[in-house]
Parts: sequence; C-alpha cells; structure tokens
Amino acid sequence: MLIAGFPAGAWGTNCYVIAPAAGEECVIVDPGHQAAQGVEDVLAKHRLKPVAVLLTHGHIDHVASVVPVCGAHSVPAWIHPEDRYMMSDPEKGIGRSIGMPLMGELTVGEPDDVHELTDGAQVELAGLSFGVDHAPGHTKGSVTFRLPQAGDVPQVLLSGDLLFAGSIGRTDLPGGDLGDMYASLARVCLPLDDSTVVLPGHNEHTTIGRERAANPYLRQVAQGLTGGTGGPAGDRRRL
Repeated sequence: MLIAGFPAGAWGTNCYVIAPAAGEECVIVDPGHQAAQGVEDVLAKHRLKPVAVLLTHGHIDHVASVVPVCGAHSVPAWIHPEDRYMMSDPEKGIGRSIGMPLMGELTVGEPDDVHELTDGAQVELAGLSFGVDHAPGHTKGSVTFRLPQAGDVPQVLLSGDLLFAGSIGRTDLPGGDLGDMYASLARVCLPLDDSTVVLPGHNEHTTIGRERAANPYLRQVAQGLTGGTGGPAGDRRRL
C-alpha cells in the first residue's frame, strides 16, 4: 500500500494520497488549504489516478481545496452529512475571527458530486476498503477511516482531528464537545490493536500502543476518568 502525505497551507493540515501501489487508482484524504498543487505533485510522482476525495470533517483547513481537486479530476467528495454545510459556509464551523483572514483567497462551495458517509460503512474505492466510524467531538460530523492490514503495512487509522501523537483535537469551536470527544476515543480508538498506525501524528506517525502509554487524554479514557465536564481542553494547534 502506498500512503503519501504532506502538510498543506497556513494550518499545516495533513493531506494524504492513498493507493494500493504506484501506478494505480488512489483516494485523496483531506485536501485542505493550498493542497491542490501538492496533490498534483504526488499524483504525478507516483503515476496515480484519483477516484474520490474523503473528508474526515468539514473545517475549512481540511476542505479548502476540495472543489478544485474534485473538479480537476471529475471525482466525488465523501463527507458526513452533519458537516456537509461547512463546505459552502465555513464560517459557521470555525467562527468569523478564525475564518475571515483567509476567506478572500479560498474557493468555498460543494463539488458537483457529494456522497454522504454513514457510521459503520465500508467504502470501497481504488481497490481499498475504508471503514468509516462517526467520531463527534471535534465537529458533530467528524469521522475516522480505517484501512485493514495489507502485507507488511499494519492497520491504519486516519484519525482526522480526533487523535494525534500525545494529544487530541480542540473542542472549543462550533460543534465541538469534550464529552463527545472522549466517547469517540473510547468507542473508536481504544478497541484497536496496539500496532494500528495513527495518521496524522504531527511530525511523524504514531500507534495506538504508543498513545495508550503516553497520551494523557487516551489514558484518561482507558482509566474511566472522563465522566465529568472537566479535563484537558484539547490540542490548540489544529482546527
């Protein structure tokens, strides 16, 4: 399996291009701010043909390039229905103070073809099977994507802004909720094998095993210490 990732734009959003191998069809995950050229570079380098865009949630740092990328390749975008509105109206998802400085340079709106993701679905694209888990907390419509083990590549969790190396996504934006975040961590992340690779991991990937041992948020969930409304407020580095 080929997984090529790069940070894009002002927010350094992690965008991924995933394919069974070089020279085959692929899926693009989270083409955020200024990601279009990076996507084209990866496609050219590995001789890939995109068939779809998958979105872990609707914040503009993850969807800002979805219209030009989908349009350039005539492919659909997949997003959870509770976050779909953010593609056309991003200020409702991140607030005016965060969104306005860059709104003038962004192409907002829906691509021509949008498919809605459902919890527990298996989305078959480019010869790959993406398991979809609804994981609210960062936004109401946040999802993760699971890829099963393939050869020497262990199971992969594309976590969006649910789980990072040592942290979790922020919960103070519209639609964010810390209780939902903890519940999603418990339901989606804790049952996974320790060898599961978590993307993104900021500067490098991490695994569920490492996060069980070192991530204070995941440890609190595992120890059942998240019943109240207090606790860490989340990672402030990511929208």
